[in-house]
Amino acid sequence: MGLSAATARQRVATQKSSANIQSRFRRELKLLLRQFSNPLMLLLIIVVVLSAILGETSDALIVFFILLITGLLSFIQELNAGRAVEKLLQIIEVKHKVIREGQAVTVPVHEVVPGDVVELNAGDLIPADCRILESNELHVNESTLTGETFPVAKATGILPEETALSQKSNCLWQGTSIVSGTARGLAVYTGNNTIFGQMAHSLTQFAPTAFETGLKSFGYFLLRITVLLSAFILVTNLYFHKPFFTSLMFSLALAIGMAPELLPAIMTFAMSAGARRMRDKKVIVKRLSSIFNFGEVNVLCTDKTGTITEGSVEVFDMVDPAGKSSAKVKLLAYLNATFQNGFTNPIDEAVMAMQEDAAGYEKADEIPYDFIRKRLTILVKHKEEYLLITKGALRNVLEVCSFYEDATGRQQPLEERQRRQFQEKLESYSREGLRVLGLACIATPKSDITQQDEQDLVFTGFILLQDRLKENVITSIDRLEKMGIKVKIITGDNRYAAMHIAKTLGINPLKLISGPELTSMSPEALVVKARKTEVFAEIEPYQKEQIVQALKKSKFRVAYLGDGINDVAAIHAADTGISTNNAVDVAKEAADFVLLEKDLAVLADGVHEGRKSFSNSMKYIFATTGATFGNMFSVAGASLLLPFLPMLPQQILLTNLITDFPYLAVAYDRVDKEQLTKPLKWNIRLIQRFMLVFGLHSSLFDFATFLTLHTYFNLRDTPFQTGWFLESIITELIIIFIIRTRKPIYKSRPGRLLFLIAVLAVAFTVWLPFSPFAASLSLTIAHVNEALAIAGIVLLYGLTAELLKRWFFRASSFKKFKKKR
Repeated sequence: MGLSAATARQRVATQKSSANIQSRFRRELKLLLRQFSNPLMLLLIIVVVLSAILGETSDALIVFFILLITGLLSFIQELNAGRAVEKLLQIIEVKHKVIREGQAVTVPVHEVVPGDVVELNAGDLIPADCRILESNELHVNESTLTGETFPVAKATGILPEETALSQKSNCLWQGTSIVSGTARGLAVYTGNNTIFGQMAHSLTQFAPTAFETGLKSFGYFLLRITVLLSAFILVTNLYFHKPFFTSLMFSLALAIGMAPELLPAIMTFAMSAGARRMRDKKVIVKRLSSIFNFGEVNVLCTDKTGTITEGSVEVFDMVDPAGKSSAKVKLLAYLNATFQNGFTNPIDEAVMAMQEDAAGYEKADEIPYDFIRKRLTILVKHKEEYLLITKGALRNVLEVCSFYEDATGRQQPLEERQRRQFQEKLESYSREGLRVLGLACIATPKSDITQQDEQDLVFTGFILLQDRLKENVITSIDRLEKMGIKVKIITGDNRYAAMHIAKTLGINPLKLISGPELTSMSPEALVVKARKTEVFAEIEPYQKEQIVQALKKSKFRVAYLGDGINDVAAIHAADTGISTNNAVDVAKEAADFVLLEKDLAVLADGVHEGRKSFSNSMKYIFATTGATFGNMFSVAGASLLLPFLPMLPQQILLTNLITDFPYLAVAYDRVDKEQLTKPLKWNIRLIQRFMLVFGLHSSLFDFATFLTLHTYFNLRDTPFQTGWFLESIITELIIIFIIRTRKPIYKSRPGRLLFLIAVLAVAFTVWLPFSPFAASLSLTIAHVNEALAIAGIVLLYGLTAELLKRWFFRASSFKKFKKKR
């Protein structure tokens, strides 16, 4: 019967409260507070409070208002990104069948509660610690708990309480997965009370992506420079007897101006924007940071079924051992497919579509398919007689056969000569592009069966299947190749079928390695061979992971696309794991991305969007390390040379706030096609060179501004600060448009939102010295000549930055070329 609906609702509510699941309000409040919890912000808030106490109320309010706007801006971006990801994950939420009030109902995994009777099939993740009530040839992968990759047999039974966890064959554990067979289990513990729940923190940690690792180290690098420079400026200003609080606020404002404090928010915003675009392309992102890995991929490993081919298998023919169409083979295959209760698969669906007359037959027992035996066996009853029917991979079926049916239907001993003939038929059918399964049967007096009964069978014939190539697959592979992504096919099909597909796709069929060859190959040899191999055939599930690891050792960024139980290890091992929405639960759980449509064209679209996100994020990195760092460095240097501060703290913070607004729109910027034609990767040395070159360029124009304002126009205090304020903001906004493209600026159109916000930011900046807030912000223009001089410096800055950009990236490409040679 299972639980009643009322009891289930009560236990779901209790489970949520005991799991200490925070409400949306509390989660979002913590997110808001986190925006103001970094050390620099806290120090500046303390200084603002002290300034207000000491009577500097107006300056304190201005600085506090700017800090508040900056924090809220970051909070809104992260909030929207988080909510977008929640909606995406709901699309691919794992669900389970439970029995409630006698009916099977499907519920999300977090609504499985103690007392639920859970129905489990091959490929399912186990949602709770369960006691087995019923099972049939059940095998479970418990590697997440025990480290043992070989499937463990499970069955009903009673064991002593002190039995070790790995020996409790009558129990199922949350977080493990069904490899083969079926079961019903009684949920005993859920959530944090399970064995897995107590270990969850260590088991659910993700290795950081290459982009995350590079970004983190780069952030620390910038932070060290920022802290050291700010501390030096503070000490120097105090040495020259400048006011303490003004010097402290100036140093802290300078630190915030140089530190990429919006970097986490902008990265999250860029990734969430990319995730939304990828959703529109039918790609669901499970882990935001993996978007950047997608942009780096240069090798895609994929099975052929459903990706290269339609995946909608059709029966081509059912033939006897002599190769003639056989009604008997059709009936036996139909009975085997119809009565099996394992996981749904296209082959059985195709066989069932034949609609044979099965009247009078009823199922008696079943030995489910698994990836070790590669057979599915059904026991049927007909007129008080029992018939065992097996279908599966031809070699695996023949190894349990001792007889075969000749052309007259008589049983003959299956000798080596006939085995070779059947193997030759397999090769012949495979070369025609057909998939071949074997079928065997035997009459038996038994009313239930085990694997030991799969012996001395009679080989009855061949099941011939065809799976047509997808209409656009050749175009999709060609598109991926042009994007710098090499497609490698990994299939369990025999080498002849794989060679047929390769030839059809224009892939060199001689660049093929079979599973048996791979078994005898050393790991070092596989690393060398895998690099040049395009098709892997007759591959066992564990070998898929070996291939992925070998390719990674060759410094490839590997994506693996799979949807079956046998793909899970490879999906997890790849730099980018990809599954499909109709995949088994355990495959979807292991993947970084889930395709709503199993199609290489969809995958290519996803890679394209991943590269756009990567490219747009790098624009912010370059802009931050170039103009921003250069401007702040100049302000710091000028403060040591001038008898007054070159900018007031509130002006530095306002500069930071105004220039941050357009960066938020970078996530929606257009990206040049030329930047999407090959894989992208994090290059810390390129960024450091960019920071040095463009930082010095920016500082050069800052000091030109300093000389013009102070020496030529003899300005100081507010007029000087206003001129530098205008020059700093406008040059920082200009550099975005220059470095956003490798092409000449006039040949690449920016995104509309980026352009609009940048124009508004410039207009707002120019308006401020004439606004009602000018006096509060200490902004004023001395005369028209000052404004014209600033305009001339800005124009010259833009022209030289454009020329410098072309030289810089051309020189970087030349260095990369020389290094390759």
